[in-house]
Amino acid sequence: MNEITTTKMKQMRFYGMHNAFKTAIESGKTDHYTLDQFIAMLIDAEWDERHNRRIERSIKNARFHYKSNIENINFDTSRNLDRNLVLRLAACDFVEKNQNVLITGSTGVGKSFLGTALGYQACIQGYKVSYYNTSKLFAKLKMAKADGSYLRELAKIERQDVIILDDFGLQALDSQNRITLLEIIEDRHNNGSIIVTSQIPVQGWYDIIGEKTIADAILDRLIHQSHRIELLGESMRKKRGINKEVF
Repeated sequence: MNEITTTKMKQMRFYGMHNAFKTAIESGKTDHYTLDQFIAMLIDAEWDERHNRRIERSIKNARFHYKSNIENINFDTSRNLDRNLVLRLAACDFVEKNQNVLITGSTGVGKSFLGTALGYQACIQGYKVSYYNTSKLFAKLKMAKADGSYLRELAKIERQDVIILDDFGLQALDSQNRITLLEIIEDRHNNGSIIVTSQIPVQGWYDIIGEKTIADAILDRLIHQSHRIELLGESMRKKRGINKEVF
């Protein structure tokens, strides 16, 4: 009877319920539960299993550059990193409010690590996240314009609750990338969040974007109701021998 039941659970893909039921039977602890408690235990196990699988899928689909988490962030005072602000952002209220996070600082200070850690937190909270290296994203969208898939690619970006634009501003935008960025920002204004990391201070982004009217439109939407973090200090890679586990 028990073997038939566990087989049916697997066939129905109730993997959490299957494992909990099998463990309870094998350990002989079924008598420790009332009927209601036993059913609740099985349902909780199935819920937890599906919840964890959903998080794993979200993290995989986000295509993060590397693993990162809030627990491994270094809050040394020399970094100018407000622990309370980071922990508030980790609760992902900024996503619920369609706010942006702008992280700036010199090479190696941990901008990408922090941005990715917030992206991981958003995945854990059930939000859809996509990580992009900004230069590669623009190159991909240029190719999409050439092969006719541009609008489809923009729609994919628009469906995300959070997008991470990593290493923004390494080179000035040409006219095509300028329009592309405007369309991405416009689609997400009051409809999603953006995490931007950049070596260039926010006040220098105007020159990176270029054309005055478009730069005004982009920065007004991007900076309005944003959380700004300016990281200071030495390169964390130099200090830790290119150790990406703690930033």
